Amino acid sequence: MIDPGLFVKGVVVGLMIAAPVGPIGVLCVRRTLLLGPVVGLYSGLGAAVADAAYGAVAALGLSVISDFLITHNAWLRLIGGGFLCYLGIRTFARALARETASGESGPIGTTALVGAFGSTLALTLTNPATVLSFLAVFAGIGIATKGIGVIGASTLVTGVFLGSTIWWLGLSAGVGALRHRVGPHFLMWINRVSGILILGFGIVAIVSGAYLFNHP
Repeated sequence: MIDPGLFVKGVVVGLMIAAPVGPIGVLCVRRTLLLGPVVGLYSGLGAAVADAAYGAVAALGLSVISDFLITHNAWLRLIGGGFLCYLGIRTFARALARETASGESGPIGTTALVGAFGSTLALTLTNPATVLSFLAVFAGIGIATKGIGVIGASTLVTGVFLGSTIWWLGLSAGVGALRHRVGPHFLMWINRVSGILILGFGIVAIVSGAYLFNHP
C-alpha cells in the first residue's frame, strides 16, 4: 500500500538535495540565460534523474552498489572534476556571439537538449557522496529505509524525483523570466563568471579525489 507520508518526505528530500548551490545550479542558470529555460530545465532533469537513482540505492539498501561507488570514490571524483574543468574552460572561452546566435535562431534542437540532460546526469552520477547525503537526510527527517520494501522505496524515490524536478523547474522558470531583461554585456560576464565557478568546482573535485588516493 502506498504511503502518502513517505511520498511527501521524498519530495522534501528531493528539494533538500537539489537546492544547495553547486556546479549543476551554475550550469542551469547559465544555460537558461543564454539558451532559454527549456535547456535549463533539461539540465536540471539530468540531475534529478541521477538524484532519484542514488536515492533508490540508499532507500533499497543496495550495499553492493553503494560499496562499489564509495570504493571507487576517488576515481569518480577525478573523472567528474576533469569534466567540470573542461566545461569551465570551454564556457569561459566560448564566444558569446556564437551562443547567442544559436539560442535565438529558432527552437532548440534535440541534440542540444540531450546534451544538456546527459552532461548533468553524468556529472551528478560521478559524485557517489550523494548516496551518503541521502542516507544522512533520510535519517535526519526520520525515514527508516530498512524494511520499507520495494513499494515504499519506489514511493520515496518518486517523491525525491518530483521534489528535485520542482526545484529545477522553478529555477529555470525564474531565471528564464529575466533572460530578455539583461543585455549582451551582462551575459558576457555571466559566461565568464560561470566558467570560473565551474572550473573552481572541478579543481576542488580533483584535489579531493587526489587526497582520497593518498588517504584512503
